Amino acid sequence: MSRAFVREVDDAPEMPPAERTASGAANLVTPRGARLIDETIEGIEAALAARPDATREAALRRDLRDWTLRRSTARLVEHDPAPAAVGFGTRVTIRRGILMSDLWIVGEDEADPARNRIAWTAPLARALCGAVKGDIVELEAGGRIEEIRVLAVRSGDS
Repeated sequence: MSRAFVREVDDAPEMPPAERTASGAANLVTPRGARLIDETIEGIEAALAARPDATREAALRRDLRDWTLRRSTARLVEHDPAPAAVGFGTRVTIRRGILMSDLWIVGEDEADPARNRIAWTAPLARALCGAVKGDIVELEAGGRIEEIRVLAVRSGDS
């Protein structure tokens, strides 16, 4: 094996954790998303107060910078109690083929596809934006067009 890929000095300083890059999209947040950002910052500050080792501290400080920036750029969008169309913060029930899904369109930091929370910047959310109950929208997925029927649109209050 080439020596070019072997670390010569065992006590060489560790590289600092890489900075994270944020999306170029507006940082829209639901009330729940704003609370989650604040809770994350509080958790990081508590972890820093516990005086972690240098490597962990560097990662926590990077995370604190990232989340503080996310909080400072957050644009809170209050929920509409009776939305007519799919948009940010709404819940929408859809049918894709034979499958029905209940989705909540949220901010990027709050997105959790496993819990049916999708970012407003996701292709599916963008395809659904502006649709009303009964509409059929088209989503390009994997090189083919998929038809999605909107079955219900309701408030996504947190």
